[in-house]
Amino acid sequence: MPQVPDRAWRDEDVQRALATWDFGLLLRLVRRRAGLSQKAVQGLTGLTQSFISDLENGNRQLGGRDSIIDLLTGLGLPADLRPVLLAPLAQADAQRRVEAIDPVLPWTAARMVTSLETAVGGAMNALNRRSVIAALSGAGLTQFVLQSVIAPTEVIAATSREGMLVSAPMLNSLQATTDALRQADASHGSGSLARTAGAHLRVLLRMLKDGNFDEATGRRLAAVTADTAIQTGWYLFDSGAHTAAQNLLLGALRAAHASADSRLRAGALSFLAIHSYSVGDPRDAITAARAGRQAIADQDTPSLHAMLLTRQARGHARLREERHARAALEEAEALCAQGTGEDDPPWLYWINHGEIHGQAGSCFLDLGRPAEAAECFAAARGTLGADDVRTRAQFLSRAATAQMRAGDADAGCATGHEVFSLASGVQSARLDENLQAMLAEVRRFGSASAAQELNERGQAVMRERTA
Repeated sequence: MPQVPDRAWRDEDVQRALATWDFGLLLRLVRRRAGLSQKAVQGLTGLTQSFISDLENGNRQLGGRDSIIDLLTGLGLPADLRPVLLAPLAQADAQRRVEAIDPVLPWTAARMVTSLETAVGGAMNALNRRSVIAALSGAGLTQFVLQSVIAPTEVIAATSREGMLVSAPMLNSLQATTDALRQADASHGSGSLARTAGAHLRVLLRMLKDGNFDEATGRRLAAVTADTAIQTGWYLFDSGAHTAAQNLLLGALRAAHASADSRLRAGALSFLAIHSYSVGDPRDAITAARAGRQAIADQDTPSLHAMLLTRQARGHARLREERHARAALEEAEALCAQGTGEDDPPWLYWINHGEIHGQAGSCFLDLGRPAEAAECFAAARGTLGADDVRTRAQFLSRAATAQMRAGDADAGCATGHEVFSLASGVQSARLDENLQAMLAEVRRFGSASAAQELNERGQAVMRERTA
């Protein structure tokens, strides 16, 4: 506790009021020790005498932390006591936020909004290189996954408020913005998209808090929020802000749950699976993917099931569980062959045989089977869209790595030059990691002229990307 400036502020009443943050008692003590009557405070503040009396008796509240402390300071509270007042408020605020993101507590709409507000704040702090809430794994993450399956759906209507009316055209426009950001990511990488998407998500959260909408509109607002939060989490992950990404994806899972759209819930779980097999525990990826499939068990969504199976396969591959990885990939291929189902979501436009082959290639790289990986990447190559530059660069960097690990340095170097030609316009921390892995393979063929040429070019490209 800071040094209290004079003895008058050290007695038992003051200490009790500070410890419990009893604003009414503090106001009465400050007023009396300043030698002021309630009528005098009325003249200084413009508040009515009855209102001041209600404040002191705890029957009224003065909104806003700063307003309360400014009033106390203005009436004579020593400035050195401001930190004493702020500390319990900050602790209470932190406790409220911890409770909001505790998966075991009821999944209410209010907790959904608070969890996303906390995640967005942490995300922006992460981009500013400040600390964020720690990442979850194991039992903690499993609790979120479990609650997303069993928790009752939130009530999300807000028709009694006097806020802005949320309309269908407004939601169409907001969804279109999310879709446009998704397309930009596929073309050029996350880049500055995380900040833009974070600002877009804040607009949606403000509408959830202050908007006026019925149950059906509220569900759709939650759906747009979930989709936007999933994408924002993905942009953060692609930018290398892994913990902030996970926190946003957990908030997105809550919003998807509130939307009552099980496909969005499966989508959030699929991105949590990517996070787990990439930078967390691969077992969590398997759990999340299986829960996602359970969520859509009663829907005609072969493409969505196939996508989740590839996430499951990647988790098995990281654990070197080859038999399980192959089984999941084979099932994904069979489901993909069925084509798009009646209930498959429009945002899953990128699932095709090429994607399945590409994921299989990544699995075989993790399983230490580069020759099979190279074959899978070769089979997938023709399906890549010319406009999806980031996706092409990411895919080809893994293909080059597989070719070189399989001993085909010439093919790997040729593919590597293609990658560097694409990478110049793409901002992606994940791509940078793949480029470094590819260059590590190149250096294994150090004396070969093709390898030396690609390594020199690669080092120049990486210096430029770092700068």
